[in-house]
Amino acid sequence: MSDVLELVDVSVVRDGRALVEQVSWAVAEGERWVILGPNGAGKTTLLQVASSYLFPSSGTAVILGEKLGGVDVFDLRPRIGLAGAAMADKLPRRQTVLETVLTAAYGMTATWRETYEQPDEDRARLLLDLLGMAEYTDRRFGTLSEGERKRTLIARALMTDPELLLLDEPAAGLDLGGREDLVRRLGALARDPQAPAMVMVTHHVEEIPPGFTHVLMIRQGKVLAAGPLAEALTPRNLSLCFGLPLTLEQQDDRWSARGLPLR
Repeated sequence: MSDVLELVDVSVVRDGRALVEQVSWAVAEGERWVILGPNGAGKTTLLQVASSYLFPSSGTAVILGEKLGGVDVFDLRPRIGLAGAAMADKLPRRQTVLETVLTAAYGMTATWRETYEQPDEDRARLLLDLLGMAEYTDRRFGTLSEGERKRTLIARALMTDPELLLLDEPAAGLDLGGREDLVRRLGALARDPQAPAMVMVTHHVEEIPPGFTHVLMIRQGKVLAAGPLAEALTPRNLSLCFGLPLTLEQQDDRWSARGLPLR
């Protein structure tokens, strides 16, 4: 398998502070990675580099075979699907759910004078159905619940049939039912051999969907552990990552963690 993402000694420095520091990491075709760590660890910064929206201060980032700094990112970005709160803030609330997904076909956030062909609309409707949003196509994006908005964003990220799918905290702000529904749908996507390589940022092991294969654990901008979930996601690594003693359990391809009682 070839790498769809390769970071070598990547650092991102802002105002004299390293948001991530000398990170080396590779994602191969068919792999599904979760980036796990506490607030401020550098998870979203790494995802911004992987999406080509943020250039490293030092080191090398190669995305889909193209080196950042030596490629037109506007040619690269349609090959990358990105869903997160930052994208949601750019989307007009007045647009329908179907329009919100369709505009991704042109790399736009709002409808203008573009026209869409029937295959575009068919694909948008298929993706919305996959994410449980088939009955919401005519709803305004701004009227959706948090869970509905998250599912719409993922459908939008898949619209261009990307080679790399990046999900920034897709379950953040969801209630228990919304989280479990989304994790179940992401698990089905992760198990699809035709799905792109996937990277998902989260704070919680409970949000890791079944079918995800690898974990990158990061703390204070540095990689603490990386590798297959079964090897790298351990109670020791999790405790070091979050800075307190934690237990870790796995049941039916799902994970859970909790702190040890105070003595």
